[in-house]
Amino acid sequence: MTEDPAAPPPAPSCTPTLPGFTCGLDATLRVISGKWKPLILYFLAQGGPTRYGELRRAVRDVSDKMLIQQLKELEADGLVKRTDYREIPPRVDYSLTPLGVSLAQALVPLCTWGTENMAEVTRVFAMRARWAAGKE
Repeated sequence: MTEDPAAPPPAPSCTPTLPGFTCGLDATLRVISGKWKPLILYFLAQGGPTRYGELRRAVRDVSDKMLIQQLKELEADGLVKRTDYREIPPRVDYSLTPLGVSLAQALVPLCTWGTENMAEVTRVFAMRARWAAGKE
């Protein structure tokens, strides 16, 4: 049997290594669960410590309450470091820990896929919206 050269390579094995997780992908998805965490990681990975206001402007449409909550969770998970300079006026910035950097690097292929397929994804979402409007 010959292999199809156009066929994508098989996905690497994703077997469970810790109790409580189905596989490594399950663990990853639990860490980045939610709409905002991958975007927060992406923008923090763009370079250096980031002030809260910069992050708030970069992650459009997120509420202050949600951004603060997601940052606290990422900090508790060891992905984000919060530095409070204890100054007046208050100055706080956020940066990625080494674990956060490694996760942000793992998200790069997803970012690339989204960029390469943005036109098709836009078309699919427009079709989905028309379908949903017809169902209501």
